Amino acid sequence: MTDKISKDPAAAPAGSGPSASPYEAIKAIPVRHYGRWISGVVVVVLLGWLLYAFSQGNIIWDTVWDKLFDTSILDGLVNTVIISVASMALGLVLGIVFAVMRLSKNPVTGAVAWLYIWFFRGTPVYVQLLVWFNLSLIFEYINLGPIYKNETVDVMTPFMVALLGLGLNEGAYMAEIVRAGIQSVDEGQTEAAHALGMSQTKTMGRIVLPQAMRVIVPPTGNEFINMLKTSSLVSAVQYTELLRASSNIGSTAGAVMEMLFVASIWYLALTSVFSVGQYYLERRFSRGSLRTLPPTPWQRVKKNLTTFKRSPEMSA
Repeated sequence: MTDKISKDPAAAPAGSGPSASPYEAIKAIPVRHYGRWISGVVVVVLLGWLLYAFSQGNIIWDTVWDKLFDTSILDGLVNTVIISVASMALGLVLGIVFAVMRLSKNPVTGAVAWLYIWFFRGTPVYVQLLVWFNLSLIFEYINLGPIYKNETVDVMTPFMVALLGLGLNEGAYMAEIVRAGIQSVDEGQTEAAHALGMSQTKTMGRIVLPQAMRVIVPPTGNEFINMLKTSSLVSAVQYTELLRASSNIGSTAGAVMEMLFVASIWYLALTSVFSVGQYYLERRFSRGSLRTLPPTPWQRVKKNLTTFKRSPEMSA
């Protein structure tokens, strides 16, 4: 589109007469970014080379597609979602409790919370899983007095080991996330709630935490997506989740790599679905802090499509 220059004599520069030629329209020439084209071509070529290499490798792709919806794989997929959700729920509850304890003015609760966070963040989750799995080597019985008593091997089932290993480890990280969210709320909110006669517990539940959610939700979503992948470690403690189900089929059918690809496809599907849910959840909790909400993916697509259509004013 070219801009039309006014020919009004009043708009002409000083000293120009009626015989002066009118201004010529400025022709804007876009800058050519050759580096972008070159880098884009290089990336596409490398990606094509990688796909070609895998297509020509010693991989039986028919096995991948045949086993993708195998009953054992789908059962492992369900177990992966169950252990991930249960561990994340346990970690979230523990995170809130220990975050409040860490911020407490009580030195004992503050020290206990710091010790919990220090230990579970400082040791690998894989080691923690193995400790829970072999707990019967230390304690033959779990004795809670008149409340409960049973052999440790009966209590520490693969699901319980996975839940404790993942949940307790996640609680340490969630405690720091929740603590950062609570501290992001202005102290004046707490002071105003106390001035209205609200207790500390009610202030935390009704005033502080709802406002802290916009800071807590994004990293919590990332932690859950990471939990979906970290749950593959529980295959070492005999819990039949997605990776262990794939490995069992791969070892018996002699299709180790093919079944690893099957597991990878399902992990990608899970993380993609929950990433979409995370996006809309973040968008919901950002309503109170942003004047205009960020566009959804569908709104972005519609906007990009409409840019190709020239408006009547531009075409005139």
